[in-house]
Amino acid sequence: MLVSELKTIGSNLYKVRKAKGYTQAEVAELAELSDRTYADIERGSVSMRVDTLLKICTALHITPNDILVAGHDSAVTERDILEAIKHCSSMEKETVLQLISVYTRSLK
Repeated sequence: MLVSELKTIGSNLYKVRKAKGYTQAEVAELAELSDRTYADIERGSVSMRVDTLLKICTALHITPNDILVAGHDSAVTERDILEAIKHCSSMEKETVLQLISVYTRSLK
């Protein structure tokens, strides 16, 4: 089901942004929006054009389905994981790899 309520779309954007560790200012800059405009969109107090939606999705590395479709599975992708560790040091990457290994073994 397609979400059409602005507050729900804004709430979905908030959840995705927080999960990815971005600030509103960072998303606004990446999407070439003013901080105020992005904050208003996330608050659900203004509508946005399709091109603005696409810029925000690109900035957050998501598809429009991630915020517009109710019940959409927003599982983390390999791309999300790689993006999260891209700026880590070699030692931090090694630690992440070890943590993943321990975690996946514990699931078996």
